[in-house]
Amino acid sequence: LKTRDIHLKLIETSDIHGNFFPYNFVTDQPTEGSLARVCALLEKMREKYGQRLIYIDNGDILQGQPTAYYYNFVDTQTEHPGAAMLNYLRCDVGNMGNHDIEAGHAVYDRWVRECHFPVLGANIIDVYTGEPYLTPYVMLEREGVRIAVLGMITPAIPMWLPETLWSGLRFEDMEECARRWIPLIREKERPDLVIGVFHAGKESVRQVDFYNEDATMDIARNVPGFDVLLIGHDHRRYCGTVTNVEGRRVWVVNPANNGVMVGDVDIYLSKLGSRVVRKKITAKLTRVGNYGVSRPFMDCFADVYDTVEDFVSRRIGTVAETMSTEPAYFGPSAFIDFIHSMQLELTGADISFCAPLSYDAEIRAGDMHM
Repeated sequence: LKTRDIHLKLIETSDIHGNFFPYNFVTDQPTEGSLARVCALLEKMREKYGQRLIYIDNGDILQGQPTAYYYNFVDTQTEHPGAAMLNYLRCDVGNMGNHDIEAGHAVYDRWVRECHFPVLGANIIDVYTGEPYLTPYVMLEREGVRIAVLGMITPAIPMWLPETLWSGLRFEDMEECARRWIPLIREKERPDLVIGVFHAGKESVRQVDFYNEDATMDIARNVPGFDVLLIGHDHRRYCGTVTNVEGRRVWVVNPANNGVMVGDVDIYLSKLGSRVVRKKITAKLTRVGNYGVSRPFMDCFADVYDTVEDFVSRRIGTVAETMSTEPAYFGPSAFIDFIHSMQLELTGADISFCAPLSYDAEIRAGDMHM
């Protein structure tokens, strides 16, 4: 038998937060990042790698820019661009993020149905069946290489979101979940490569004693079997290795948010028959701005862009005088009074609470738009 050398390319996006277009609809300004730029990078890389390229998105795509909001809650019939665009980018695997859960069952269940690829969540458990609510892991094959991809989410969601948004679900500790699934995957699937896709950050934080929010490094060290961990959630770029309890190096890659960077992993394998005799992995973060914007992508989704631009441009009222949050730190504030009056009117509540989240936020005099 002759040794066969294989080079695979793995690209990760995470925490896109509705940044589908290279334009910020809130600030009305062009922006770096976006799926339109990621698409240009993928187009270029597929010219070189073809089917040897694997693209994985790590969640938090359904919240952020008004594009996500509009198709979450205004137009709920059209295919969600969060699914349509990842389908267009030929995404191989998706993962659920906490801000996807934030949109509520109707939104994320619809999104999962519309994605033409598995959306993972091994530690999102259906309380009625005791089984994972989503696909726990998926097997991919490229050039005869068997690749297992296990997806998980930070379990601290009940701390942040009301149960109405995740009714019927519970969220397992990530390390416990990994310890259960990795031996099963290794025994059943005999993978050549194991990738973890975690919507969790790097620095472990105990929340109210029992939620380990960002368990990535704990898993990398304590649960042998992973080759690469693709992470996100904390919006902090990172690319490095951890040595696990078996003395093996595990790559940990976090491209942070908004599609400004991607995780860019090169996997070199040598196989003798069905056996891997050599494995080398290198990783880096690659800036998508160097690849420009995909015109075919922009043309394909021009209707979505125009629809959202029209939505955010709608005039919804007029403000007579500029209101700032600054006075709220020292006494009465027209800005805070405005928030109170809206909350009381819209909800019928007897008492309203609010806080100025920025010292110098302004609602400027003139027409107010969506």
